[in-house]
Amino acid sequence: MTLGSSAKKKKMVVAGNGLFYPIIGFASCVAFIYMSFGNLGSNFGNQTKLSFVGRNGTQFMLDGKAFYINGWNSYWLMDNSVDEHRKPRVRQILQAGAKMGLTVCRTWAFNDGDYNALQISPGHFNEQVFKALDHVIVEARQQGIRLLLCLVNNLQAYGGKTQYVKWAWEEGVGLSASNDSFFFDPSIRNYFKNYVKTLLTRKNTLNGIQYRNDPTIFAWELINEPRCITDASGDTLQDWIEEMSAFVKAIDKNHLLTVGLEGFYGPKSPKRLTVNPEMWASRLGSDFIRNSKIPNIDFASVHIYPDHWFHDEEFHNNLKFVSKWMRSHIEDGDNELNKPVMFTEYGLSNENKDFEPSQRGRFYKTILDVIYKSAKKNQSGAGALAWQFFVGGMDEYNDEFGIIPWESPSEYKMMIEQSCRLARLKGPTQQQRNLKDLCSRRQ
Repeated sequence: MTLGSSAKKKKMVVAGNGLFYPIIGFASCVAFIYMSFGNLGSNFGNQTKLSFVGRNGTQFMLDGKAFYINGWNSYWLMDNSVDEHRKPRVRQILQAGAKMGLTVCRTWAFNDGDYNALQISPGHFNEQVFKALDHVIVEARQQGIRLLLCLVNNLQAYGGKTQYVKWAWEEGVGLSASNDSFFFDPSIRNYFKNYVKTLLTRKNTLNGIQYRNDPTIFAWELINEPRCITDASGDTLQDWIEEMSAFVKAIDKNHLLTVGLEGFYGPKSPKRLTVNPEMWASRLGSDFIRNSKIPNIDFASVHIYPDHWFHDEEFHNNLKFVSKWMRSHIEDGDNELNKPVMFTEYGLSNENKDFEPSQRGRFYKTILDVIYKSAKKNQSGAGALAWQFFVGGMDEYNDEFGIIPWESPSEYKMMIEQSCRLARLKGPTQQQRNLKDLCSRRQ
């Protein structure tokens, strides 16, 4: 899901006449260049050392303190960074996130065989697009935002597992034309491993840091919303997660790793009958508890889309489901997994037949309140990421869930309040000075 763009700021160049302090002019030029491309863009960038986010049991940790996350999704950052006229959108949305005290943005670190493809074909990459991702990472650090980077899509958008299967089929090495062969075909597994290794060991052309060594990256996500419908037992997907999570960790021991699950309970889970939205949800080849228990998976991921999961359910019933859904997974994080639980997507469609703008505010509030209550009790509910934020002029990236945050005053205010109340629980870290300033002004 994706966001839009807004007006570009005009740069003013003032030229002096005669001998108007040429040294000062030169120094100003150097300072401008450094602030644009170096590490002077914000308080966050000024700091010489940036810590990796870690975890201790059910909590994320940063600088020795529990780290609770309020953030959002803008999947389109790399794609927009490729073109100079769209590039300012990246800074604009990251700055907007920083102004709301948000700390993590989830975005795609893949585009397979599509327009502006990062991976043109197996093992072949577009350097211009890679440099666009370099820019996204550097810009995020300057704005004080960390990135949750997703490695592939279960869906067809931006290539996804379907593109990998097509590549194997075209090269005559594919075992099956079913896109679920992404999970079991050895040739395709090797395609994906090669991609992962190339990405994790990429040396950023702007700051010289390999991605695996850059703490601006909060965590990696293996795949967006994995489903393997051809094996409802879940064994195929489980094997894939085990293999790929071990592969990632063999290359990168610095970063946290999650699967990218929607959170459905599998066929052997007793909760499939009492918590899943409907019976179909247990037949998708995924299993929240089984998949999340894998040792190399550091935290569990869950999505929240009740209006897409139920048919013709009234809004107030959807809200009741949201609370139950979230509490169930937080309980699992505490009692079954001993890992943080992150609600990495949540959204409410404006195409629902009974939709009113005020409903989205109530929906957001329900989710943010559950996270806050969990954090107050030191439970596993570690944070939530709204789907999705964008900026003006990006209608082609919008969907029925997207908002331009500063054009939605209720949600904008709510996000700031959530950021501040989470920060007050343990106090902001040294790396969250912008959050400290923001929240002190609101007390």
